[in-house]
Amino acid sequence: MASIFGHALAAYTIGRVANVKLHPVKLSLLVIFCAVIPDADVIMFNFGYPYMHPLGHRGFTHSIVFAFILAFLIRAIFYRKVHYFSKLGMVLFVIFLLSTLSHSLLDACTNGGKGVGFFIPFENSRYFFPWRPIAVSPIGAGKFFSERGLRVLQNEAVYIGIPTISMLLLNYFLRKRLKK
Repeated sequence: MASIFGHALAAYTIGRVANVKLHPVKLSLLVIFCAVIPDADVIMFNFGYPYMHPLGHRGFTHSIVFAFILAFLIRAIFYRKVHYFSKLGMVLFVIFLLSTLSHSLLDACTNGGKGVGFFIPFENSRYFFPWRPIAVSPIGAGKFFSERGLRVLQNEAVYIGIPTISMLLLNYFLRKRLKK
């Protein structure tokens, strides 16, 4: 998996680039939540579920179905006053969907693990993308704060940080230019 920091930065970028005129802190916290919650599946190891089980790591919580369910729930719970099929309602749903899916897409670009279950519950195969430049993050806070964790952050600075910060800057300057 990419680190929690890489996932959060990717989702934050999605939320900012969408340029929704709502409370920015609330939206940022919700998109970051959507991007990091799929890794809560690591608790399933404690219940005896192996990695390759549909409920195991990078299983159902990394699937497209989960992303749709989570986007629907987050949108419904936190933006109740926004009509669901209004333009803003649909934009919010897509922002939460993309933020959740960004987790799985980044994980499929990592150089470790056993792949991502994009199509669970319909089939349990795990997938990686052909290009896998992102160093896999150690599982657990204790293991993350180590020399290996530092190498992961350095790697993510290149493969996640530079692209997302570039997008944020480009978005900022384009919006500033359009205001003139």
